Amino acid sequence: MGRITARRRVTRITVGESRVIREDVLAVEEPLEIRVGGRSLAITMRTPGHDIDLAAGFLVSEGVIHHGDDFAAARYCAGATDEGLNTYNVLDVTLAPGVPAPDPSLERNFFTTSSCGLCGKASIDAVRTLSHYEVATDALTLDPALLATFPDRLRAHQEVFEKTGGLHAAALFDGQTGELLVLREDVGRHNAVDKVVGWAVKENLLPLRSTVLMVSGRASFELTQKASMAGIPLLAAVSAPSSLAVELAADLGMTLVGFLRGQSMVVYSGAHRLTEAAPPPPGDLEVGLISPSASAGDAIRAVSA
Repeated sequence: MGRITARRRVTRITVGESRVIREDVLAVEEPLEIRVGGRSLAITMRTPGHDIDLAAGFLVSEGVIHHGDDFAAARYCAGATDEGLNTYNVLDVTLAPGVPAPDPSLERNFFTTSSCGLCGKASIDAVRTLSHYEVATDALTLDPALLATFPDRLRAHQEVFEKTGGLHAAALFDGQTGELLVLREDVGRHNAVDKVVGWAVKENLLPLRSTVLMVSGRASFELTQKASMAGIPLLAAVSAPSSLAVELAADLGMTLVGFLRGQSMVVYSGAHRLTEAAPPPPGDLEVGLISPSASAGDAIRAVSA
């Protein structure tokens, strides 16, 4: 099985001091080829571990499957080595009887990098996949004070990040009780989310009503898309969202929260789900939104005021 971490001798340089040679711990990055019924669908760069979750979540994100029962099985195949050894970097998924095979147009005949899950897509229209689930009608409401505890709890459970400093994380919380349901780490932020959704597929929990997806970095269009495909009504990030992520969340009726740090946060859409939110101060903030000209620092200072 592929390793999650690797060790390498490095030279640490501090200006004005002696060089130090020591061993460092790195997050492993290896390719995973996802096949469906023996036919290659995609190759993504990922951190080994929870590969079946990753494949299942990826298939949900692409609209290939919608329920846990759609995913029948998965097995590792021999890798592309001269000796024919199993490198655990090729995973073949079997869909349940009656579930249509992926459309050939979904096949990605290139590597998907760990930083970009949508590279190579022809246009935004090609990735604005119609979700099988409606999030606008989700009745989730929660206290901002509870939501504010999620980043620290996510960080406390990032075991591999603690060793390497090189992984993204995504966690799923019960929006009513605040219970941490699952957390996954990966060199790719989109992979971490797919692993979370894939866990839910295996547990047959889709759609993920009244849950919160918490991510350790920024909120991109793709992460918003993946949340909607799994029926998640609230996406929260410790950093900024993109303009397209905000646009998509608003269109879908999803709550999107950014700059979730300490006791402050910025709500970009769906502020009605945060039941104890204080009225926005006069100025740039209106119903949780910030004017396009406001900087990230302005956003944090405005919410903290």
